[in-house]
Amino acid sequence: MRSNIVLWWLLVSFFLFIDVVYTGWNILAHPTVPWYHAIEWVGSVALLFGGFMSFMVGFYISRVHKAQGGELPEDRLGADIDDGDPEIGEYSPWSWWPLLLAFSVALAGIAMAAGSWMLPIGLAVFAVAIVGWVFEYYRGYFAR
Repeated sequence: MRSNIVLWWLLVSFFLFIDVVYTGWNILAHPTVPWYHAIEWVGSVALLFGGFMSFMVGFYISRVHKAQGGELPEDRLGADIDDGDPEIGEYSPWSWWPLLLAFSVALAGIAMAAGSWMLPIGLAVFAVAIVGWVFEYYRGYFAR
């Protein structure tokens, strides 16, 4: 992660340096007009905001690196692939609730296109399906 932090801070300095060069070049390229009319504002502001956005990402990544208290497995040369593989959860292959959720969203989408009277029906089916999916393991496998 330290290399990512260094890359983002280099990107900040690159954007700000190029912004100064770009703005100065526009001023020098048009010596007959006042300097504030010679600046191409869209490019200058876009490069400045690119630097600000890179600053935000670099600051965030550096704070995350400081808060995690150590290097990630990807950053260690001796790490195995399994070291960076977290437990994500489990998948229910027999669950019918995602299908009902997709049906409720489709019903709400059709309601917005065809008739608004179907929207409460889609929302009601969505509420039943989301509660069923959340409490799927509450009563055991295959429980209804």
